[in-house]
Parts: sequence; C-alpha cells; structure tokens
Amino acid sequence: MKPSLRRTLTGAAAATLTAGLLAAGAAAASAHVHVDSDDPAAGGYSHLTFNVPNESATAKTSKLEVTLPTETPLTSVSVKPVEGWTAVITIAELPTPVTIAGATVTKAPRTVVWTADAAHQIGPNEYQAFSLSVGVLPEAGTTVTLPATQTYTDGTVVAWDQKALEGQPEPEHPAPSFVTTAADTEPAHGAAPATASPAAVAEPAASPAPAAAPATAASTTDNSGSIAGWIGLAAGLAGLAAGVTALARTRTAKGKTTAK
Repeated sequence: MKPSLRRTLTGAAAATLTAGLLAAGAAAASAHVHVDSDDPAAGGYSHLTFNVPNESATAKTSKLEVTLPTETPLTSVSVKPVEGWTAVITIAELPTPVTIAGATVTKAPRTVVWTADAAHQIGPNEYQAFSLSVGVLPEAGTTVTLPATQTYTDGTVVAWDQKALEGQPEPEHPAPSFVTTAADTEPAHGAAPATASPAAVAEPAASPAPAAAPATAASTTDNSGSIAGWIGLAAGLAGLAAGVTALARTRTAKGKTTAK
C-alpha cells in the first residue's frame, strides 16, 4: 500500500472515530433532564422549560417532580398546561424566613409534580417539555438549582440532583440549573426615563404663554358672537319695516277700490 493512501485511510478512520465519540457525548448530554431560562435577569420573571427525555428501552416516563429552591424562593410559580398531564404545585413553610423586596416571606412554592395519564406517558426515544413561569429571580450570579425526579412505569426512579463541581467532570445525574444575570436596566413601561429632570417635566405646565392663548381665543369668539347678534337685529328690523310698508300699500289699494 502506498504511504499516501495509508495516511489517507488513517486520517479518515480517526475522523470517523472522533465524530462517533462526539455524537455519543452529545447523545449522553441530551439525555439529561435539563432546564432552559428564556430571561434569567435578576429581579425579573422568566419562563423555564424542562426537557425530559425517556432513557428506558422498555418503560415509559409517567411522572416528573421538580423541587424549588428555599434559600432563594420563587414566590410566583405558574404552570403551562401539557395535554394528558396534570400538574400540582405544593406551597409549604420555608425552613428559614427570607426577605424579598423588603417583605418577609415564610411560605413559598416548594414542588411541582406532573403526572401523565396512560395515553400520554413518554415512551422510548421520546421526550416531553414542561414549562413554568417563575419570579422574582434572585440577585445576579446566583445559581438556581432545581432538582428533578423522573419516575418510570416499571417502578424505576431516577433522581437528577447531583451538583456539578467546578473543574470536575459532569456527574451522571446532574441537577437542572441556571445562573441569573444582571438586572434589566430599561425603565418600566410608561415610566419617565431615569435621566429626566422633574423640573423639566413640570416646565410646560408652569409656562405663562399657553395660559394667555385660551383667553385670546375666548375674546375672539365673544366679539364674533356680538357682531353676529347686531347683524341679526338689523336684519330683523329691516324685515319688520318691509312688512309694515306692504301692509300700508294693501290698505291703500283697498280704499281706492271701495271709492270707485
């Protein structure tokens, strides 16, 4: 075999092996239950999507339970309906009261459990997405960990609750998590920009020029009304004079006729 041909075949084999390993790694990663946040900004609200693949070749996934944090509790949690699945949010006492936005919070949503009917369980080579709307998110840089428990129809229970350690390989069953980012800096809808000066906002109301304009307009309107009134009166008098003249002429004509 020529050296050039040998090198070509060796390179092709190495590329194929590398691609296979990458594909296997991607498949393993995608098989994990994980969560995505559409807006992790601190102090705001976010939609969380849990992607749950079925890893069993024979059983189906029939239940998913997500545990919510207690040190940085989410005081607002709502569920997006999934066909064939029922969801239950459990609210309970916190281990330790937490202050959020100046208020002391002693209770918060603690778990969310989705349970499937027989026709909508997640089968082999299938996955399902479960969504939550949550808030208020904790300060920037906080890792929000949401351990999940996946239950199969054969009784198998898989706990996705292992924390990934920096510098260490990913654990076999990592807990779904995301990290909050810096708070949004845009002003709230309808609010004045932070740079606007109160004096500048109030200035148009304090200006004397707009106040003078309505008085001028009112004066013009009043003069027009007076002129129109005098014109109407003159027209009425003229009409009255014409009527009197016509009446006098009629009487004169009748008198002449009688005399004849």
